[in-house]
Amino acid sequence: MTDSVLGSTSEEIQVVAFYLQEEEFAVDIQQLREVLKFTDITPLPRTSDFIEGVINLRGEVIPVIDLRKRFGMEQKEKDDRTRIIIVEIDSNLIGLIVDQVSEVLHLTNDQIEPPPGDVTGTRTDFIMGIGKIGQRLIILLNPTEIVTATEKIQLEKAALDAIKNTA
Repeated sequence: MTDSVLGSTSEEIQVVAFYLQEEEFAVDIQQLREVLKFTDITPLPRTSDFIEGVINLRGEVIPVIDLRKRFGMEQKEKDDRTRIIIVEIDSNLIGLIVDQVSEVLHLTNDQIEPPPGDVTGTRTDFIMGIGKIGQRLIILLNPTEIVTATEKIQLEKAALDAIKNTA
């Protein structure tokens, strides 16, 4: 595994695991700020289709991304298990809609494989690695790569516009 995830085999990271469809994903707990029950989202005009809109979190406007849409997965109705996980990306908070949050896991370096090589037609730059716990495979996401630089600018502009419209 690369040094950016773990340096030696004895080191350990904590991740928060969640589901999208039947696949299990996780993000480093150090990037996680909180987990929210699904709430009303204010849509934003002229944004990418995977950007659901913004929420007001204790006075702060947070853009929200639907990870199913972002990853090209089949859509499903939001239910009582749907969550918005708030992660920090480049000093900005962004909400990620997930099907359900499952648990906090501890992974050591020997339980993490490097991300798969380039697969034709598949974008894998947002994958930090694959965690293995017994027969379970958990895709470790790199939230900073989920949105491109252009999309980050689009999100910031949309959030600023939303703030102006509520003032």
